[in-house]
Amino acid sequence: MKKLLVLIFSAAGSAVGWWIGAHVGVMTAFMVSMVGVGIGIWGGARLAQRLEG
Repeated sequence: MKKLLVLIFSAAGSAVGWWIGAHVGVMTAFMVSMVGVGIGIWGGARLAQRLEG
């Protein structure tokens, strides 16, 4: 369950980050996308932890 939630949240965070950063440029989109991936990994793992226990 944890891996699935991390995958979904990181993909969503990456997409949102890319969309936000694309208004400035490609490199900004990439960097903001990486921040979105990190936030998605953190959020997915935290949600999985709350659902399990």
